[in-house]
Amino acid sequence: MRASAIEFRLRLPIMTTIIVLGFWSPWIEGWDLGQRISLLEWLALELSRAGLLRFTYATPAVIVMGALFAAAGMVLRVWGTAYLGYGTVHHGQMQAGAVMADGPYRYVRNPLYLGGWCMMAAMAFVMPPTGALFAMTLLTIFLLRLILAEEAFLIAQLGDPYRAYMRAVPRLIPRLRGALPAAGHRPHWLMAIVTELNPIGIFITLAVLSWWYDNELMLKAILVSFGVSLVVRALVPRPSANPNPA
Repeated sequence: MRASAIEFRLRLPIMTTIIVLGFWSPWIEGWDLGQRISLLEWLALELSRAGLLRFTYATPAVIVMGALFAAAGMVLRVWGTAYLGYGTVHHGQMQAGAVMADGPYRYVRNPLYLGGWCMMAAMAFVMPPTGALFAMTLLTIFLLRLILAEEAFLIAQLGDPYRAYMRAVPRLIPRLRGALPAAGHRPHWLMAIVTELNPIGIFITLAVLSWWYDNELMLKAILVSFGVSLVVRALVPRPSANPNPA
């Protein structure tokens, strides 16, 4: 089932609400469901209990896993925004012009959604295990609905050129080699970095601060990066939407 236009317009508040509930996990105290420890700690304990890794190795392994998710999210978000354009990425309505077949869009059709999912998966390592399961399940469903809505919109607007692009480039599993030749679009790296500070902050949190084993510190760092990103987006002049959709 595809997302509605209202859901697309409110996608950031909806995803933020799901993430907040994942961190909060009110069912732990309310119904005694789950534990109030981070998924990072829980996974390390379970790996050691299962005899797969000693705890001294399990914790660094889980931290590296979380950092890899964060790195993937950061790269895809910044790379995709650099080519698609800030005006299109954060627009309240779906945009359609010519097919974008450059940068990450040569390898996967939805690098921004894939990057967003990886970014949220990285944040889930700081949530309680039940909160992480709740948040990632709902976010995965919601992102898939957004993708289906955008694809239907682009097919209706662009027709055969977009259908050909869909046949050549996978939806979410990236190709190792570009399926299409580079179209020659110029990326805007500085604007992409400035407007995608949240995934950059989450990467720093997982790659650096998680080694301090301070869950409260990591949560504060994520909140700061999110708050700073909102302030920066509010201050950056919003350009007109890029005519090239994802």
